[in-house]
Order: sequence, then C-alpha cells, then structure tokens
Amino acid sequence: MMTTRELQDEIIRLKKENDICILAHAYQSHEILEVADFTGDSYGLSKQAATAPQKNVLMCGVRFMAETCKILSPDKHVFLSNSAAGCPMAEQLDVELLQSLKDKNPDYTVVAYINTTSELKTICDVCVTSSSAVKIVKNIEQLTKILFIPDCNLGAWVEEQVPEKTFKFVHGGCPTHLRMSIADVERAKAAHPAAKLLVHPECLAEVSKAADYIGSTTGIIDYAKNSTDREFIIGTENSILQHLQYECPEKSFYPLSKDCVCHNMKLTTLMDVYNCVKGAGGEEIILPDDIRTKAKACIDTMLTLGE
Repeated sequence: MMTTRELQDEIIRLKKENDICILAHAYQSHEILEVADFTGDSYGLSKQAATAPQKNVLMCGVRFMAETCKILSPDKHVFLSNSAAGCPMAEQLDVELLQSLKDKNPDYTVVAYINTTSELKTICDVCVTSSSAVKIVKNIEQLTKILFIPDCNLGAWVEEQVPEKTFKFVHGGCPTHLRMSIADVERAKAAHPAAKLLVHPECLAEVSKAADYIGSTTGIIDYAKNSTDREFIIGTENSILQHLQYECPEKSFYPLSKDCVCHNMKLTTLMDVYNCVKGAGGEEIILPDDIRTKAKACIDTMLTLGE
C-alpha cells in the first residue's frame, strides 16, 4: 500500500528513468497535475510535447488530445493514460456525414474545433481552439461562408463576434457544459451576488450571455488569478475550482453546477499514471501516415491564420 505522496514520488522517479513527458489536461485531478511536466488545454499541451526532449509522451486526458499529440510529434511514442477516455463531442460526427455536408455546401469553409477525431480533421480546412477561433475565422480572408463543427454553442459565440461572415452549424456540443442552465445561473448568483461569473463558450448561449467573462479553460484560470475580485462562479468542468483554490487560497470559487463533471476525464486515476510510467498500462496511439499528414494540414493552417 502506498500513500498519494509516495505514489507521486514513484511516478516522478519512473518518468525520469523511462524518458517520459507527462501532459495533464486542466480537467484532471490535482494529484495528477502535481506529477505532470505540463498542464493546460489540449492544443497547448500538444505544442509542449512537440518541443519536449523526452521520446515518450503520456497524455492524461482524452483520446483526441493524444491523437493531436501524435499528429504534432510523429517520431515520439504517445500514450493515452486510460484507453476508455473518449470525448462525446469529438465522436458526434463521422467522416461520411461531414463529407455529405461538404458536398451540399461546396462554397463553405469547414472550420473544425480541435475537439474532433484525427479522421475528421483530414477533410476539414482549418482547426481552431476556443481561445483562437474568433481570430482565425476573421483571418480567413475572401472566404465568407463558414461551416463550423461540431460545437454549435462555440460556433454561435464566434458568429456574434464575426457578424460579417455567414455561418452554418451542426447540432453538436459538449454534454458536460450543456448540463449548465440559466436556472443554475440564477441560483448561483442569488447565493453569491458579489461573485463574477466565468464561463466556457461551450455553454448554452443564455448561460454565456449572463457571464462576466467568456473564455477557454486557460482563459478562465488566468482571469480568476489576475482579477482583483475575490469571488467567482466557475462555469466549466469542476476540476478547475480545485486548481484555483490551490493557486488562489485567498479567493473563493463556487461551481455554477455540481453536475458539470466530465466523466471521461475522471476515468484517469493516479494509479493509471503509475501503471503507464512503469510500462504496465495505457494505450499507445498509432495513426496511419495518410491520416496523420492530412489531419496535420488543417492544424498547420490554424497556426498560419492564428499568427
């Protein structure tokens, strides 16, 4: 039997011994973040992995994140810490359905949220993250018609800020963020009237419209850390509350909804990480070369337009 601290110490020893870089998405538990080399949002982690010196990468997150790491680091061994950890939003569309939408809308540019499978990215024009979507869509010059997939809430938020372009959406979104309602907003504000409401753009439009700040996971964290306000209602996955409580013990953080929990993210445990770094767990991500190179094209376009 090992304590949490003993398990963490052994993970840190083994990752160095086995040349492993550990990436932890911000929705992971704090005990996992403490053993990670890098923490943050999905695309930021992939960029860190690409420049890290280690030849092995362990993603503590969900499958599309590990795939993105492999796309950007083809010469590295990339592992997903728990093979069952998927993303319902990333799986809402398949290649056949998207291709039929493209055929029906040939004059539309397909803008794909990073939360998509590698296969889907192969037939998209450009990828976006929640923090870069507005800038990138604005920078798609001469192309005024946008087919935004798969999150229609994030897409509608972008549409509001880029009114000069025409948008079409697919009915999709994040089940975790969709659990939060305007009734949750009213309850939380009544209980904490002095608190600022910070939400992710994957939330329903009526929830976002009530917010004091709308932004990516990293944006929410940075806003709360840098703000002079002392109380915050957090409208994204509830792990963020725990991380902020550690980083800002002088401030108070409240969940917009106790039900805003990503069950796929919660599949990964500290013991999963331990088993992975000792070579007894996880799943290595293998992508066919044609899928990897085609998927990378829309990520490269994202980098170009995001400059």
